[in-house]
Amino acid sequence: MGIAISSVLVKQITDHAASSGDEVCGLVFGNGSGEGDQEAAIARITAVAPCANVAPDPARRFEIDPVALIAAHRAARGGGARVIGHYHSHPTGSPVPSPRDAADAVEEGQLWLIVGAGRVRAWRSRAGGAIEGRFEAVTLDVVD
Repeated sequence: MGIAISSVLVKQITDHAASSGDEVCGLVFGNGSGEGDQEAAIARITAVAPCANVAPDPARRFEIDPVALIAAHRAARGGGARVIGHYHSHPTGSPVPSPRDAADAVEEGQLWLIVGAGRVRAWRSRAGGAIEGRFEAVTLDVVD
């Protein structure tokens, strides 16, 4: 099943990535069909929110500001948009998960959008995945 995202949100993500030579990151919010498990239920990305990269070496890795992450989860518990994953950039690489991404992926089923070479690709974290033993490709359906 593909994940729908508007071209406006894709542009927000790519513009954010182009704004820095370091890795950038942000949260991805979405909703779904309401059927099945969380992964199957996610049908559309409804919003993205840029976050500060608080990693000690932001040129080589990302870490979403925990204050922003906790606030987003609290808002979701209060009826706000559901956090379904995050995005980050590979400023000098391709939009494919790296070994470092695989080592950092802890939550099963989360959506990872990666920006590299001017493109955005989607991945889902999954133990034993085909990419780096941790990710499966997800079709990203860009709509207007």
